[in-house]
Amino acid sequence: MPQLPQKLQQKLQDRIDNKTLRSLPLSNNLIDFSSNDYLGFASNETIYANTFQLGLKKNSVQNGASGSRLLSGNHAMYNELEKWLTQFHNTESALVFNSGYDANIGFFSAVPQRNDIVFYDEFIHASIRDGIKMSNAKSYKFKHNDLEDLKSKIKQAVGESQLDSVRASSNISNAEIYIVTEAIFSMDGDSPDLKKLSEYCDAEGFHLIIDEAHAIGVFGKNGVGLVQQLAIEKKAFARIVTFGKALGCHGAAILGSESLKNYLINFARSIIYTTALTPHTVTTIFSSYNYLELSNGQNEIGVLQKNIALFKSKLKSLGLEKNFVSSVSAIQCCIVSGNDKVKTISQKLAEKGFDVKAILSPTVPEGKERLRFCLHSYNSPDEVGLVLQLLKKYL
Repeated sequence: MPQLPQKLQQKLQDRIDNKTLRSLPLSNNLIDFSSNDYLGFASNETIYANTFQLGLKKNSVQNGASGSRLLSGNHAMYNELEKWLTQFHNTESALVFNSGYDANIGFFSAVPQRNDIVFYDEFIHASIRDGIKMSNAKSYKFKHNDLEDLKSKIKQAVGESQLDSVRASSNISNAEIYIVTEAIFSMDGDSPDLKKLSEYCDAEGFHLIIDEAHAIGVFGKNGVGLVQQLAIEKKAFARIVTFGKALGCHGAAILGSESLKNYLINFARSIIYTTALTPHTVTTIFSSYNYLELSNGQNEIGVLQKNIALFKSKLKSLGLEKNFVSSVSAIQCCIVSGNDKVKTISQKLAEKGFDVKAILSPTVPEGKERLRFCLHSYNSPDEVGLVLQLLKKYL
């Protein structure tokens, strides 16, 4: 086989030298404190059985999508799922994408136009950053969860006189301003003050986009998410919800107006130029949402919330609170400075039977390396207690 170019070899060697080389881990039988399967839906037998029965009823036998959604792949279950999503998430429309990554690069590469400006939280997900890079809009980051810094950055970038023009004008030739954040940040598990942020954007006429990947299934009645729990869904220009976390399956959707949906169908390249999800995958999403509304699904959410409360209580009793990022979500992060140190502790926990992932720089800033604990409804109180006792010992 032809050799990898030297400059690419050097980049790999740099990762090896810095001890940051990534590899694909094998599955293991350790106690799960690492996956995004917060409610255990990925291996839920009832959802599996319902998907099979519904698939046979609705789709007969169809293994593949057969094409993109704009060609032959927009099978009947897509329409049923998107109709369900609009009702469940209290929105005007929903458009399903193949993944959260596809949804974000599709949206941000297509919606912000030349002369528009995107302001994004400095800890925003890589898929959003990649989408912004693909657009012709200007972009600026603001300090994590800092509304005052966002206001300052807007004034610096736009200028007060131009800002007044943006506020007052409905002329489409004027710059549009997009504000981007996450409901729950994946590497910290914390949240911005979404209520204040939404009120600010609404008052100023800015377009607010919220990624709810780690909030769906965890917050709100029936797991509708943090945005609906706060009753601010009508103030959001767009929401991104993903199905690969608490819903235990695959795919994502962008929630917003009907006109936004029509625009994305016409201009979002990540939906136009890719084969659609299979009928089985779309049916699985539908089954997971159905289960989320049932008493069993609500029970799983309740147990997860109890485990989050128990975890935080144990942190306090063990004197570990100072080591953790403040969070009320299923993501709890212990800051352990240094790639070597955090990897060593992760390995020690694995030797005791616990799968807790070390998050290294450059994924997170240097000095902010961490152990990322993902909590689940299926983690027992004993497991929560023991893993934190071991953590205290190793720290």
